[in-house]
Amino acid sequence: MLVKSPQVAFRRLFDEVGTVDCVGVEERVAKYTTRSIKKASKVQGLKLAVSMVDLTTLEGKDTPGKVASICRKALQPHDDPTIPQVAAVCVYPSMVRHARRALGSDTAVRIASVATAFPSGQTPLKTRLAEVKQAVADGTDEIDMVINRGAFLAGEFGRMQDEIAAVVGACGAAALKVILEVSELETYDNIRAASFLAMRVIREGDFIKTSTGKTSLNATLGNNQVMLEAIRDFYLETGTSIGMKPAGGIRTAKQALQFLVAVKETLGDAWLTNGRYRFGASSLLNDLLRQLEKERTGAYQAPYYFSEAAESY
Repeated sequence: MLVKSPQVAFRRLFDEVGTVDCVGVEERVAKYTTRSIKKASKVQGLKLAVSMVDLTTLEGKDTPGKVASICRKALQPHDDPTIPQVAAVCVYPSMVRHARRALGSDTAVRIASVATAFPSGQTPLKTRLAEVKQAVADGTDEIDMVINRGAFLAGEFGRMQDEIAAVVGACGAAALKVILEVSELETYDNIRAASFLAMRVIREGDFIKTSTGKTSLNATLGNNQVMLEAIRDFYLETGTSIGMKPAGGIRTAKQALQFLVAVKETLGDAWLTNGRYRFGASSLLNDLLRQLEKERTGAYQAPYYFSEAAESY
């Protein structure tokens, strides 16, 4: 039996989905950093970014108390009532029931749970699916799964897609975010190709996501742009709208606004909603609040002020 080599498999896939103009991408994202957003538009953008945050705690030392604390912060990020709630809190599967208890059922703040042996994905599929099903049973609204990067890099694209499809089935009504772990995919061409493979087996309203946040390179304007363009091209081809979640390394309001400029200029206003765009972050929210307070009062508060205020609720 003739076994198709990974090189042949990739060449065929690239012929199907197209390759990336790396120079063009870098030139495009460099322009996003030069955009100047002033006054009312800046405040609007900062509040929009707040509403898109998946407030995240993914540490081995997470406790029910810590999860309850971030849930309080998610529900009321600031004492200014014009500042929206965040989109979701993102926790390990074992913490889902504690998040559900803290948030209650009558809230727009969603619970997202990383699953499928996050961040490595290196357990048997049966184990990964059981983890998804348990998180859903415990009350999660969304699942963030990691793809099988080994299968992808070996050119076993059908295996990768079959595993994603199995997770879709285990999710039930919960939304799915498929984490590519872009730093391990190595090239823009691979990121684009993996985006298409994932989008072909997930559902309208599901997401693709850059990173686990657990590797040395996470979300950048460059890999975000490659994935946004893949989403655009897939939408033009199929009419199916897929969401996007950059995660890891986005720590400042300035960065968040640059990412939103990329969304607006690549996908348009229809994606400027937390139903189609999210930020996976732990420290970003505090800087967004700090910048909003600066716009309101003309003075910066110390960065630690917002963390302490959140803990006092």
